Amino acid sequence: MVTNEPDPKTIVYFKNRYMPLGEAQVGILTHALNYGTGVFEGIRGYWNAEEESVMLVRPLDHYERWKHNARIPNIEIPASADALCEITAELCVRNGFTTDIYVRPLAFKSAQRVGVSPDETDAFAIVAMPFGVYLDSEKGLHAGVSAWRRVEDNAIPGRAKICGAYVNSALATADAKRSGFDEAIFLSENGHVAEGATCNIFIVRGGKLITPGASDNILEGITRASVMTLAHDMGVPVVERSIDRSELYIADEIFFTGTAVELAPVTKVDHRLVGDGTIGPLTRSLREMYHEAVRGKVRMYRHWVQPVMVHEPALK
Repeated sequence: MVTNEPDPKTIVYFKNRYMPLGEAQVGILTHALNYGTGVFEGIRGYWNAEEESVMLVRPLDHYERWKHNARIPNIEIPASADALCEITAELCVRNGFTTDIYVRPLAFKSAQRVGVSPDETDAFAIVAMPFGVYLDSEKGLHAGVSAWRRVEDNAIPGRAKICGAYVNSALATADAKRSGFDEAIFLSENGHVAEGATCNIFIVRGGKLITPGASDNILEGITRASVMTLAHDMGVPVVERSIDRSELYIADEIFFTGTAVELAPVTKVDHRLVGDGTIGPLTRSLREMYHEAVRGKVRMYRHWVQPVMVHEPALK
């Protein structure tokens, strides 16, 4: 059973070398630990048994976003995006993964001292681990609008996956769980729907797929972009615009997207059924297509995946 908790013997990349996770440690005065000055990413890899390979999903796009976003807190990641993809592939090989995985790149201010002002001392690490279901959404999720508002771009930019900003998500998620919800939905400071606590959000109204735009303080998600492409290719109109809270209650369908959550249907919001309370047809179709595409099984989207053969294929 996959527990989403890595073994300390898992090989990771840290301090420019491969080492066991149990040896990859930082001090308690590390700047990022005290002040949240880090930027992370999340990359999925899916095991394709027929090809005996892990299919890394859009790793180059993720690493390019990571490097771009690290500019906001002025963190340097010296390796190129291509080199980071190669490191990730090597981690898959060294760990011999034959299951679905999750990759966590993390860049951070690594000076060990007291003082909020950052300096130029940076570090980065990449951890890959076996990973299963993040949110069990087979029967649909029950989401609740959070009393916590989404962080504003002029406070802590949400688009950058800055470590400290995820206190916002942690507070909203904890409250949602205590209230019996599976996931929280953030509103922006101006009252528009922003996203889930850990994912982007889409609604379906009148045959159109609608999602908040970048100006609503969302993470510009790569899974979000992939789903928008799938919808467009299916002939479904896709609209980026602000969404009012009340639209959640009258939507025909709602779903979340994200690297960890994948494509997760929402069948209830604030104790109200979404549509008839079942997974809608467009959500189901997109989910099925995404499931196949990220495993390298759809030729049209094969360029989304980087296959990594973890061992020599068996003789046929």
